[in-house]
Amino acid sequence: HVSSVRLSDIGRIVQEEWEQTAVLRPYVELDASVVMPNHFHGIVMIQDDETDLVGDVGARRALPLRYAPRKFGKPPARALSSIVGGFKSAVTRRVNELRATPGGVIWQRNYYEHIIRNEAELGMIRTYIEGNPGRWIEDRYYMR
Repeated sequence: HVSSVRLSDIGRIVQEEWEQTAVLRPYVELDASVVMPNHFHGIVMIQDDETDLVGDVGARRALPLRYAPRKFGKPPARALSSIVGGFKSAVTRRVNELRATPGGVIWQRNYYEHIIRNEAELGMIRTYIEGNPGRWIEDRYYMR
């Protein structure tokens, strides 16, 4: 089995921009993550001004609704949708510069989100993320 994924130039961009997320947004703490050949997993912890975890970050335990509930058209800066949107936008810009494909589509339209509610669940999800490269050979898109 594959135990790790060797990153391509695009994979390195994804990793770099993921790490930059916490630099640009000091209220974000990054946890386990993995860049896979055709997807990405990452745990984000969002904090409020007093460094307590934020209660409502816009996550809905499924595919996110398009910034719902909408207040004058834009999600709050600390909403998960804003964080993921900024990350995906930065990756897209850099990948399109690398490939000379202005306006090219890099990501699927949406993303899957899940609120982690306790330490046991956090541990299980960390284990899943860390073990993802070992399951790549089982992916329907795996190619030797």
